[in-house]
Amino acid sequence: MYSVTDPASGQLVEEVANSTEEEVRVAIGRVYDAYQDWRRRSVRERAAIVARAADLFEERADELARIMTLEMGKRINEGRGEVGIVVDIFRYYAEHGPALLADEPIEIRGGNAVITKGPIGALLGIMPWNFPCYQVARFVAPNLVLGNTILLKHASICPRSARAIDEILHAAGVPEDVYVNTFASSRQIPGILADARIAGVSLTGSEQAGISVAAEAGKNLKKTVLELGGSDPLVILDTDDMDETVNATATARMRNCGQSCNAPKRMIVLADIYDEYVDRLTKRVAEYYVPGDPSDPDTKLPPLASTAAADEVAAQVAKAIEQGATLRAGGRRITPGAYLEATVLTDVTPEMDAYYEEIFGPVVIVFRASDEDDAIRLANDTPFGLGASVWGTDADRNRRVADQIDAGMVYLNRAGGSQADLPFGGIKRSGLGRELGPAGIEEFMNKKSIRL
Repeated sequence: MYSVTDPASGQLVEEVANSTEEEVRVAIGRVYDAYQDWRRRSVRERAAIVARAADLFEERADELARIMTLEMGKRINEGRGEVGIVVDIFRYYAEHGPALLADEPIEIRGGNAVITKGPIGALLGIMPWNFPCYQVARFVAPNLVLGNTILLKHASICPRSARAIDEILHAAGVPEDVYVNTFASSRQIPGILADARIAGVSLTGSEQAGISVAAEAGKNLKKTVLELGGSDPLVILDTDDMDETVNATATARMRNCGQSCNAPKRMIVLADIYDEYVDRLTKRVAEYYVPGDPSDPDTKLPPLASTAAADEVAAQVAKAIEQGATLRAGGRRITPGAYLEATVLTDVTPEMDAYYEEIFGPVVIVFRASDEDDAIRLANDTPFGLGASVWGTDADRNRRVADQIDAGMVYLNRAGGSQADLPFGGIKRSGLGRELGPAGIEEFMNKKSIRL
């Protein structure tokens, strides 16, 4: 069952029945059959439809933000900001798609060749709840321009977002069978991936979900893109404005109530400024103690996406304290609703679960690094490798440290983020492949070599 439960109150708002096996089978057939016509339309025609979709997302920004606030507790202004990124993504691929798909001549021994860039078929997208519109956009926009067709399974708490996105894309001119929304259950995913009519799958979600989908996709020889969890390090080498550094890093961690894969989750601070940073961070985080209505722009602490999510993060914090971590701020579970006080933990060691696991909520862990090399060691001592950031006043030093961090993305003097023209993705247990930017349109592309 798909359902909408207001995480601020815990009240059930709507339930939606899962798609039946027959409905899923028909949906697969629709996107498969539509592929041959869609792939033959000109790139510029497909790009024009994607550009129109960008306009419609912009027109319905307030409505989409309200839906996200109800479904998963996102602060209303953050919801509007998310739709702004969605608009940028659709416009980026509408504008740059034709050039990104142009034939690429290459010289070879004894002659010439050309690499053509085309689609591969019908794709399955499995989307998460933390960014209900943005995650869909970064998968859908490039693949519609490329010429692939899409079967989309959204998160089970986001049926209204799923319907709204479906309406917008079809109103923009995407044919009904080129983009098909399904309310399939997780149990139906193996059957979809076993169907020969599905050419690939993109999943954004948990590490365990990625393992399951990758196993099924591999068994069926399906192209896979996975964007999974992260425990991103934020390395602070030095600062000439501690208040600004604390403000920027705390704000980045608390964005989306800490429920961002590439949010900075581990602050690694050099010893000479560690005590001052922790003291000021603790005071700054206290601003996120009072729960509020996420539809109110003045709210600092919204709920997590569900009571289950809040309970899980609270349990992780309690376990860390039980194992010897120091609670510097917050940590209190607040009811009714899915609220948790913003939390600061220190003295977390490799013997504790919190050292290696991802904490997907408003929790900051701060580590003391004895020097630059120790900071790099701590940054890389994680099974994840999504993003990272390095803060300092010396540009050469920042770059030197960034080059030694094992991650798919490193930001200098800014705490992560996302933009349409910059590739997004990780290494290690943070996933496979890239989305956004020029790389994002290549994952489900057939780069065909033609010998002239």
